[in-house]
Amino acid sequence: MSKNEVSRSANNEDVVYLTREGYQRLQERLEYLIKVRRPQVAEQIREAKAMGDISENAGYDEAKNAQAFLEGEIAELEWKLKHAVIIEDEGVHGEVALGSQVTVRDEESGLEETYTIVGSAEADPFDGRISNESPVGKALMGHREGDVVEVETPGGTFRMRILSIR
Repeated sequence: MSKNEVSRSANNEDVVYLTREGYQRLQERLEYLIKVRRPQVAEQIREAKAMGDISENAGYDEAKNAQAFLEGEIAELEWKLKHAVIIEDEGVHGEVALGSQVTVRDEESGLEETYTIVGSAEADPFDGRISNESPVGKALMGHREGDVVEVETPGGTFRMRILSIR
């Protein structure tokens, strides 16, 4: 998906932006939940029922709660995959877009960080993957190397310079 296509569909709340790797991870997780976890939870329920009276059976309650949580996660993954738009590296060359890896320097502290801009479904700030909807991601989108951008966060405003874009 090109940067222009992303901007045109940015208002569409039914879109989940994913990299190819992120899409694959979600598919693998869904497959695991359906083929491995669902049968495991079903077996836990069968075993708990076999113990007799389920009205005061903590094992049965626990298994039913696990089943509800599991089915919720399966439904969420199916929804995300159904509404997924794969991010292609087709943005305007040299501009920050979805899928870009951006190295920035905080103008005040001099601290350098590298981020990969991804859709919110793949965001993992501890792994350097920030959402295009986050304050930093939103501020960086569309800018070029050398640009200084202001980032407004709940904790205040700070400035960062874009050092490189890959």
